[in-house]
Amino acid sequence: MSKITKKVSSVSLKMAALQHLLVLMVLGRHVTISCLLLTHFTYLMKEVSPHGVEGAVCGTRYEANWESLDQRPLPDWYDDAKVGIFIHWGVFSVPSFGSEWFWDHWQGGNEKYVNFMKANYRPGFTYQDFAPQFTAEFFDPEHWAKVFQASGAKYVVLTSKHHEGYTLWPSKYSWSWNAMDVGPKRDLVGDLAAAIRSKTPDVRFGLYHSLFEWFNPLHAQDKANNLTTNNFITMKTMPELYELVNNYKPEVIWSDGDWTGPDWYWNSTVFLSWLFSDSPVKDTVVVNDRWGIGDMCTHGSFFTCADRYNPGVLQAHKWENCLTLDKESWGYRRNANATDYLTIHEILSTMAETISCGGNMLVNIGPTKEGTLPPIMEERLYQMGQWLGINGEAVYASQPWTHQNDTLTEGVWFTMKESAVYAFVLSWPTGDVLTLGSVQSTPNTKITMLGQESQPLLYKTARKGLQVVFPPMSEISSQWVWVLKMENV
Repeated sequence: MSKITKKVSSVSLKMAALQHLLVLMVLGRHVTISCLLLTHFTYLMKEVSPHGVEGAVCGTRYEANWESLDQRPLPDWYDDAKVGIFIHWGVFSVPSFGSEWFWDHWQGGNEKYVNFMKANYRPGFTYQDFAPQFTAEFFDPEHWAKVFQASGAKYVVLTSKHHEGYTLWPSKYSWSWNAMDVGPKRDLVGDLAAAIRSKTPDVRFGLYHSLFEWFNPLHAQDKANNLTTNNFITMKTMPELYELVNNYKPEVIWSDGDWTGPDWYWNSTVFLSWLFSDSPVKDTVVVNDRWGIGDMCTHGSFFTCADRYNPGVLQAHKWENCLTLDKESWGYRRNANATDYLTIHEILSTMAETISCGGNMLVNIGPTKEGTLPPIMEERLYQMGQWLGINGEAVYASQPWTHQNDTLTEGVWFTMKESAVYAFVLSWPTGDVLTLGSVQSTPNTKITMLGQESQPLLYKTARKGLQVVFPPMSEISSQWVWVLKMENV
């Protein structure tokens, strides 16, 4: 493709983006859209003419380009939260075999999935035939909210639409392929949002949304046209996002499925400009980094970089480690064994490492097609909450310390808050004595263990470092991972 052709294609797609904005204005989606249209018209004209045009002054608005969008500060609540819950739920919860990528693997000829269908379902059975079995008859959103509150998580992210295209809300842009028309016959997104906000006001509600859909013919046609058209974007996936934000006001938008096109194809920056400037959640919403090819780990309120991203060193930009309790799948699997799930010690160890390096941890669960939380997943969440109830002081609103992990003893990670430094000790020390190479005491040093604050711990400075004497384990209320609070070090 020549440079001229690329320029024309780019301009054509930006014109399509403006057309999409005009449609949204007619539909009444934007409260103050005129300034946004002017901003994007200015941006378009700069692409057409090397001389450009004079841009309008729109106060503190964010324009539809990364230079502007990347200037938006991260809302404090997200950095303070540290821990969230991811929920993968959809039609894939019906076969509940292999993973949430069931449809793609089956249609792609994966032998395991093909044989599963041959052994268990009639000839001619389609993926759409699973949808009526996605019944959610036991879905109790208030119970879910109670569990999430007890887990100690500060935000929740529900898959409003995965790559299968099925929406968990009655979307006007997903006719006959949504939770109101087929399956549960209810607004699952709305029900959970209402329960979270009414029963757990300190837990923020967020939504995952896949830009891409595996077998949508509109997207297939755009790909066949080498992305010189974006009918899938303007008619399906972007209208869904505006609908989600206006109807449910999520404070996290976790985008995914961006790998089939660059952000100019998805109209991502146009949407984000509106989200940060005019939307009902413009002051509090955060977004991840999956908005087009090349954007991951580069643009967004927080970076995910990859699933289960855990760099182990301090990062310059806010980031998130999304991981799943079932080590093999994000969606529920009926054939999972107990050993397929992370232990509570593994979860807490990952939490300590993540927040010490400036990240948040998003722990994923996969509900059943009936709408229940698998008992082993629910137990892990309760265990996490029990631990955070004792040690949350070292987690919430904490900051990375000078050292992320100890230079001498493996399995010790640090955070700080105000004048205190916290050491997360992942294994009980041999002989009840922990030696820290990164910590130096002062005449006013005081060390306690969270949960036992009334009993200061003995310590001394040795050749190798600061030696802290642990109390007898029988006297300790915390389990699995232990946290030292060190003041004046």
